[in-house]
Amino acid sequence: MGPEGKTLLNIIILGFGFMFMFTAFQTCGNIEQTVIKSFNSTEFHGSGYTSMAIIYGVFSASNLIAPSVVAVIGPQLSMFFSGLVYSGYIAMFIHPYTWSFYTASVVVGIAAAILWTAQGNLLTINSTDATIGRNSGIFWALLQFSLFFGNMYIYFAWHGHVHISDKDRQTVFISLTVISLVGSFLFFLIQKPEPEATPSEASESLLQTESTESSSIVVATPGLGSQALDAFKKALQLSVTKEMLLLSISIAYTGLELTFYSGVYGTCIGAMTQFGDDAKSLIGLSGIFIGLGEILGGGVFGMLNKCNRFGRNPVVLLGLITHFVAFYLIFLNIASDAPIAPEEGTHLQAYITPSVEVALLCSFLLGLGDSCFNTQLLSIVGFMFREDSAPAFAVFKFVQSITAALAFFYSNYLLLHWQLLIMVVVGFLGTLSFFVAEWVVVSSRRDTDYDSI
Repeated sequence: MGPEGKTLLNIIILGFGFMFMFTAFQTCGNIEQTVIKSFNSTEFHGSGYTSMAIIYGVFSASNLIAPSVVAVIGPQLSMFFSGLVYSGYIAMFIHPYTWSFYTASVVVGIAAAILWTAQGNLLTINSTDATIGRNSGIFWALLQFSLFFGNMYIYFAWHGHVHISDKDRQTVFISLTVISLVGSFLFFLIQKPEPEATPSEASESLLQTESTESSSIVVATPGLGSQALDAFKKALQLSVTKEMLLLSISIAYTGLELTFYSGVYGTCIGAMTQFGDDAKSLIGLSGIFIGLGEILGGGVFGMLNKCNRFGRNPVVLLGLITHFVAFYLIFLNIASDAPIAPEEGTHLQAYITPSVEVALLCSFLLGLGDSCFNTQLLSIVGFMFREDSAPAFAVFKFVQSITAALAFFYSNYLLLHWQLLIMVVVGFLGTLSFFVAEWVVVSSRRDTDYDSI
């Protein structure tokens, strides 16, 4: 197999590994708050929203050290050990305790920072300027299949269930734990990519490939402490560059809407008593439609790469319009107190007669819009910071996770219409700032090949 075929295979394996892991974890996040409300235990006092706020808060802070960890042990082992931590968090729901619930939330936040920094590094070293858009789309589409498979299982397993029993919960989370472990072990199938043809690029990279090592793809050069410190310093330097500051508002928006579609919206649907006894199973069906939107967006704007001559801006604008349509329909269709309703649900009605079809259409639009933003952000960050990919993606995840943590925190208290308003304002500003960042790229690299989205 040639070098290009090997790197493409690496991207596909990377995508499948994340697909298995996040089939488990995203399904867990989608049903977490609903499951917690149904616990048959007086000893457990926890909130799914609070747990996710802790995860993303620790995730954000840990992104400052994640490049150093990846530099020392390499991306392959970084992702494997992080995957084991994710599996442990999911397994905790089999027999949950309050202390283990919040402790696991802290640990998985650290693991998430290392996992996504390693992922960004692997995506970049297995891509060129011409293939970064395609590879981002392939990875994103495979990752979002996790929403499809995990939530399909929830839909059929919980169909007709008004209350989630302990047996229902244990069966689901044992299955999800096994699936997550499969994804972790898939990372060992990733091969070392061929070294860069340009010597200067290879020497400037923080994470260099070594032909003498077979146990990992990227290993540290001599002086591990020095390299870890350099990676940390580089992350701080990148965080204040003009390009990263411009992208930060767009990245922050993806953190807010990540919280909404991965946790809040499913809870809202499950709380709507007007949807009947199937409201709980509709959480899974909603996740399936979100996944379909994510997969379609990743395929069209990544793998097919049809819009490259127009740049990234049209895709991001489409994502914003798609989300605004979804937010408006959700505002009309879902009761305002749905995010904070008790287990028995809400009896309030929004501005139209609640419709399952409209709710599922909004799920699809949320996924499609999210894929528009994320594929383009992955592409532009990998393109602009190719030689510093690990620190750059650490900054990306730092901004995204801190806003996701904030959103999960206020989801405990804010009514639905206020949450939607926050996303509308930040989404509009983020789109404008992305346009400026894209124009900076075009003007600064006018003499280079600009083939990726």
